[in-house]
Amino acid sequence: MSTRIQVAFFCVVAAAAAIAPRAQPRPAIANVLVVTMDGMRWQEVFGGLQSALLTKEAGGVEEPEPIERRFGGGTAEQRREKLMPFFWTIVAHDGQLFGDPSRGSLARVTNGLWFSYPGYNELLAGYPDPRIDSNDKNLNPNVTVLEWLNHRPAYAGRVAAFASWELLPWILNAQRSGIACNGEGPPIAQPATERERALNDFAAELPPYWGATRFDAPTGLGALEYLRSHHPRVLYVMLGETDEWAHGRRYDLYLDSAYRNDRFIRQLWETAQRMPEYAGRTALLLATDHGRGDGAADWTDHGRKVPAAERIWMAAMGPGVPALGVRANVTVTQSQLAATVAALLGEDYVAAQPKAALTLPIANR
Repeated sequence: MSTRIQVAFFCVVAAAAAIAPRAQPRPAIANVLVVTMDGMRWQEVFGGLQSALLTKEAGGVEEPEPIERRFGGGTAEQRREKLMPFFWTIVAHDGQLFGDPSRGSLARVTNGLWFSYPGYNELLAGYPDPRIDSNDKNLNPNVTVLEWLNHRPAYAGRVAAFASWELLPWILNAQRSGIACNGEGPPIAQPATERERALNDFAAELPPYWGATRFDAPTGLGALEYLRSHHPRVLYVMLGETDEWAHGRRYDLYLDSAYRNDRFIRQLWETAQRMPEYAGRTALLLATDHGRGDGAADWTDHGRKVPAAERIWMAAMGPGVPALGVRANVTVTQSQLAATVAALLGEDYVAAQPKAALTLPIANR
């Protein structure tokens, strides 16, 4: 082949390559895990154990010494890492945290009510709704980001939610949304393995201590089994013990629940990272539905009469989330989480729901 012919041949090949459709790169994030800890205060998230509450009068603590040994420390950094080791050694290192006032970061609720159902609606729909003004079992009239994703072809039947609070099916309007939703009863709806049947048997033996809220163990274990067997693209887990123990003025058990919740989140994350469809392609979002009082008298409570309950915290980690740690000098709202769930998957929830808040500023310094 002459030099002239060779040049002409390669020019044709180059031109063809230039106009040929290019294969789209696989998105960095294909799955999102969302975990909320009901009523978990920012004070413990960023400051760890608060010694003023480690008394019988303030926190119902009969024996403070063992709790001090487990979670105490000379600095806030030491205490918070003992309380939530995965959160502070992994999430804070590899992701971003919002809501630490010592860094000029404010995360807040915008619904003005500062309790659970309005908070979960704001968090999952992306905006507050004055019609949702109680914790009654009323079906949510709003389409949440989970329902919106479940109705899109790429996610249909691959969105699931597990909760310790029995109102989850109402918050997600399970009948309309079609989301696989477990908020009461056996944690595995249709057990297919001996392990799943054993999990249901274990859950059945636990006492109905709070009535509307079950212990977090069957909720978390059920979510883990569902992740392994059904491979959802979006999985939401609503944990509830922290709120219940706080209402009961049991600061020791509130701390213990926070520690175990952190351990579950680690297990969920590490389980996902061992699965090919999740490893390196999964984001994690953490949040709470409301804050709590700031002092010894009102730390157990929340609602519009407890102004400090407006303050919350949030966190994000995963591919495409810069490792900026605790964010400084930034204000965010609970309502921004919904659009963030979708945006991490490359979807525009705000375009579909203009009332929704914009995404968290996780790509900005």
